[in-house]
Amino acid sequence: MATVGIVMGSTSDWEVMKEAAQVCKDFGISYEARALSAHRTPAELEEWMEEMEKSGCKAFIAGAGGAAHLAGVAAAKTLLPVFGVPIPSKYLKGLDSLLAMVQMPKGIPVPTLAIGEAGAGNAGLSVVAMLAVFDPEMRKKLVDFRAKQAKKVAEAKLPEL
Repeated sequence: MATVGIVMGSTSDWEVMKEAAQVCKDFGISYEARALSAHRTPAELEEWMEEMEKSGCKAFIAGAGGAAHLAGVAAAKTLLPVFGVPIPSKYLKGLDSLLAMVQMPKGIPVPTLAIGEAGAGNAGLSVVAMLAVFDPEMRKKLVDFRAKQAKKVAEAKLPEL
């Protein structure tokens, strides 16, 4: 059973989406990652999402570029949270992806993160925060993670001139 489903429109998106997978791994959250297209494999996407839900999945992270319909299509097929990650595109650098995701019609939300790797990592952390609401062990891991981040910043020194 995978707790999180990570889906991307193409295998080339893995370079970005692996950041979400790494966060899941770091926090001990099981995940399954797949490349499925909202346009080219919609039936397979729906079937996979149904299987994931039946097996206990708690959330999806969907990354796509260009028209970036994947997150919206995924959100329309489930009641579980779907976190959107805009993938940088060749010509518009992911702005097209971002705008496509954040313009979901009222009633089918897709919480959307930043373009690229930072967005994918933060999507993973959003799932961690969601799970931490009900799981004291996950909450402790998140508290410790944030404390380590704060300590790293506090201890950082600027280089001398």
